[in-house]
Amino acid sequence: MKGLAGRRGRGLPKGARLDCVDNTGAKVVEIIAVRNWHGTHRRYPRAGIADLVIVSVKKGTPEMRRQVLHAVIVRSRSPIHRADGMRLQFEDNAAVITTETGELKGSQIKGPVAKEAAERWPRVAAASSIII
Repeated sequence: MKGLAGRRGRGLPKGARLDCVDNTGAKVVEIIAVRNWHGTHRRYPRAGIADLVIVSVKKGTPEMRRQVLHAVIVRSRSPIHRADGMRLQFEDNAAVITTETGELKGSQIKGPVAKEAAERWPRVAAASSIII
């Protein structure tokens, strides 16, 4: 089984609202674009776990609100199908705010992080306390 890539579900379309689970001051963010999305005509861009997305801050501190930032999705309600046959599903949709290159803006992450996001983004893995 080693070497087989798991199928990542893309369950979050453009316009989805996510919880921000770091300590940057943002509470709720909305996806406004998905980086490296190559879609089809009239199909909404969709994102899944470990994808880099462009978000707008909807709720949070007055300094953070209405800012356009980059974020990495770390949890999704949509099930993940892993290569070993296991399915994983979280109870919320969550993201952490990063720079364009994947450096975290905050210093800690609250709650678990999916293994797929931790493998793809090393800075996210270093700041997370629980990796599932």
